[in-house]
Order: sequence, then C-alpha cells, then structure tokens
Amino acid sequence: MSRGTGAATTARRLLVGGLALLAAACATAEPEHTAEPGAPPRPARGAPPAAARVEPLPEAFRSDELIVTFARPGDTPATLAERYLGNPAKAWMIVDYMGRDTFAPGDQVIIPTRPWNPAGVETNGYQLVPILCYHNLDRQAKGRLVLAASSFEEQMRYLKKEGYHVISLKEFVEFMNFRHQLPRKSVVLTFDDGYRSFKDYAYPVLKELGFTATLFVYTDYVGAGRNAFSWDDLKTLAAEGFDVEAHSKTHGDLRKAPNESHEQFGRRMQAELEQPLALFQQRLGARPTYLAYPYGRQDDDVVRKTKEYGYIAAFTVRRQGSPAFVSPLRGHRSQIYSEMTLEDFIKNLNVFATEELK
Repeated sequence: MSRGTGAATTARRLLVGGLALLAAACATAEPEHTAEPGAPPRPARGAPPAAARVEPLPEAFRSDELIVTFARPGDTPATLAERYLGNPAKAWMIVDYMGRDTFAPGDQVIIPTRPWNPAGVETNGYQLVPILCYHNLDRQAKGRLVLAASSFEEQMRYLKKEGYHVISLKEFVEFMNFRHQLPRKSVVLTFDDGYRSFKDYAYPVLKELGFTATLFVYTDYVGAGRNAFSWDDLKTLAAEGFDVEAHSKTHGDLRKAPNESHEQFGRRMQAELEQPLALFQQRLGARPTYLAYPYGRQDDDVVRKTKEYGYIAAFTVRRQGSPAFVSPLRGHRSQIYSEMTLEDFIKNLNVFATEELK
C-alpha cells in the first residue's frame, strides 16, 4: 500500500518526538530575586540557565524508513529528493508516497528512504505498467504498422510533459519478481522486428528526452537489406543503453501446425528459439533473456519451450497493462497503430486497475 499502517505510525512517532523536543526547549524561568551588590548579572527573566539550553531542533526527523520534514519556500519534490535522498531523480518516491507534487512553505512532507510497496498492490487496486509495442517509422504513415515520425514524437513529448517514467524492460521484469518498486506512472517502450528507421526517427527523440527502449529483432532480418539493422547497428545501440532482445529466428507463428509432428515441432522450436541465443552471443556478446512472440501468438506448448530454452520473460500483444503478478512468459503489450490519434494513444496508458481487495 502506498502508505502502510506501519510507515504512517513511524511518521507520527517521529513528529511527536520532534514536538517533545520543542516543548523541552521552552524551559521555565527561575524566580525573580535581587542580586547582591557586586554579584555577576543573572540571566534575564524567562531565559534558561546556560546549562539548560538545548540545541536547535533538526530540520528533519529520521527513522530507518522515513524522513519527516517541512517544506521550505520554493521546494519541489526534486529539491527535496536531492536534499534528503541525494538524487533529484527520486522525486517520484515523494510524489507517489504523498499523493501530491506541490508543497507550500511549512507543509509537512514525509519522505520514504526505501521501497514501501514493491508489488504495487493497494487496498483499492493494483499498479499496471503499459508496455507499448511499435514497429516501423517513416516520414509519413503507411499502413497500420508504419507510424509517422511526427506522431511518434508527439506521443513521446506527451509522456514527458505528463510525468510518465519510461523504464527499461529489465526494471519491469524486476518489478514482476517483486524486487524493484516502480514509479506509479511507469511505461515501457518496445520496437519489433529490427527496422533501421528506429535510428533515423525514434533514436533522436528518445535521446533528447532521456528515454530508453527495447528492440525485439528476428535474426533472419538482421542485415537483410538497407531497411534492416545490421549487427553493428545493434551493437552500437546496445552500448548506448538500448536493450536488444529476441523475436525468434524467422518471425513465423511458433504454435504447432495441425499437420506438424511432435518431432518436427521440437526441431523447429530449436531453430526458432535456440539459434538467436547463440547468434546474439556471437554478434553482441550477450544472450537474449526476453522474447517477443511473433504476432503475439503462443500457447502452452510454446510457453513451455520458451522456458526450456532459458528465456525468463516473454510477451504477447494483448492490449492491457501488466501488473507485477502477470505470468512472466505471458506479459502484455499494446500495439500502437498509425491511425491512432493522440487521444487513442492516451487510452493505452492506464497505470492502475481499481479493484477493492477483500
């Protein structure tokens, strides 16, 4: 829960303790009396003796889990995060915990010092992470899967303006394993197939805005022509922090065909799922750990083979956000189509599922 009972109790205790210190600072004055001639002057009426004076109260009260302080003029979540957490990028922790992003001077601010809700589950529902699926980009839209570069830029600038946090797929997988708390407004960006247009149109916008993305490539397409990434292109992007993962060998439907024998299916899965492991290791220096099912199509047999070959997460194209408890090998992604308006795009950004938990 965003503010659990235990954490709230700790905050109250810190505040009460601070008020107790404040009360102690108001020492009682000594009785008035007449000084003897030649005696040193006594402290003024109401002033505590030097030995009874207390140090000024700290600007914040701390426990292992929380910091309680009061906003100064001009404070924002970023300035508070830099002052108390050492990193302005952790401002989201204050915003998510407090449920607000502005503070007036003197407002009490409770700052968590560690994750308090890694699963994203609250009393009225649970966190969702939209994973957006793009394909090709060009100057103008062409068909459903070739998005106009201007539309893509508009969508990315909307995410930035509205305070969404574009996280890596690795961070999302850690969230699925309850090892990493995410900002409430987290989004993952993915690009399928391996189109070189990513470098021409998406890359400059993402770099400007500080966003990352995952590229799911099928290995038969890499180096297949001027519209496809080369292995050198992918290696350069990986060195810049973009994640490159598997999309099978041929991009064919992985499900067992009606006339396919069990042995034929096994050999085909070996080629589709094992070959990328070796080729990624050879060309990029690391094996892929995540898989995007071609066309999002999978069944129990495909999922079993995916796990057998060592992939720890895999993704469909089911249009909904993914909670922490989504099946690791059946994560959801929402495809973004060229005909979508900005309002259509926004509908894919649901970050919370309301559900009364009993």
